[in-house]
Amino acid sequence: MTREEIFEKLNEVFREVFDDDEIMVSDGTTANDIEDWDSLEHINLIVAVEKKFSIKFNMGEVNKFKNVGEMVDIILTRIQ
Repeated sequence: MTREEIFEKLNEVFREVFDDDEIMVSDGTTANDIEDWDSLEHINLIVAVEKKFSIKFNMGEVNKFKNVGEMVDIILTRIQ
């Protein structure tokens, strides 16, 4: 799976979690860029991403995510 394909799937997840069909995430997207992205929605988002890609993040990884690009980097290492 390519980085672009991961972003396509992540866009689906973000749109579903935040109930906003206009969301387009990129490497630099952060919680500050999405209006409803608070701590509770962050948990919902992580769970949804894990389900979508059939992976599990550990707490250390989740706490280190500074942007969506870092999430994609870890997804790439897990699915290869």
